[in-house]
Amino acid sequence: MKKFLLGTVGLIAMGAAPAMAADLAARPYTKAPPMMAAIYDWSGFYIGANGGWGTSRARWDYLGPAAAGAEGSHDASGAVAGGQIGYRWQASSWVFGLEAQGDWADLKGSNVSTRFPTASNRTKVDAFGLFTGQVGYAWNNALLYVKGGAGVVSNKYEYGFVGGPAFDSVKGTRWGGTVGGGLEYGFTPNWSFAVEYDHVFLDNKTYTFPIAPTATDRVKQDLDVVTARINYRWGGPVVAKY
Repeated sequence: MKKFLLGTVGLIAMGAAPAMAADLAARPYTKAPPMMAAIYDWSGFYIGANGGWGTSRARWDYLGPAAAGAEGSHDASGAVAGGQIGYRWQASSWVFGLEAQGDWADLKGSNVSTRFPTASNRTKVDAFGLFTGQVGYAWNNALLYVKGGAGVVSNKYEYGFVGGPAFDSVKGTRWGGTVGGGLEYGFTPNWSFAVEYDHVFLDNKTYTFPIAPTATDRVKQDLDVVTARINYRWGGPVVAKY
């Protein structure tokens, strides 16, 4: 009888062991949390520096009093360097902004006058500024944008002997409209690099030279600039989005 009871208990224990092991192995499944994607936010104030190349097309027309007519045209070209400051705000993938830019310039050019073959017309651009609004579309940390507004250019116009020094000059600050666009890439949460093109429409303006007050010229001019830019932005960090 005793052996029978011990055998029965053993069989019960052997049958219960697999059931207990199965109960211990069964664990509830927990779904892994979703991955977070880093979204670049272009919102915030920014300040930066730029440098590049500019060219200004100038066409001179002599207005009199004698031998009035076209004197020819030339390109004043050279280096530009300066800075910009602005603010952007982002709505979904669209980015809007306002910006002010100021640059020093060293653009020079000349041509021999077709009316006065011993004289040359010379144009110098020593500074310009741009005041623009922006609209862009962002693909995370890449931004393609267009801009438009007002531009101002500081010029100096000279008459000189061909191959010699200037003998008469006048300075002029000219305003006009500007359009442009660029591609910008954010390589850290706050730093970005861009390449930008801008065109400034200056149209016609008439100047009377001081040494020879009867010498009056109409100068039609515009400005094209290509710059590389670097910006530091604050106010809108990279955020995480599920």
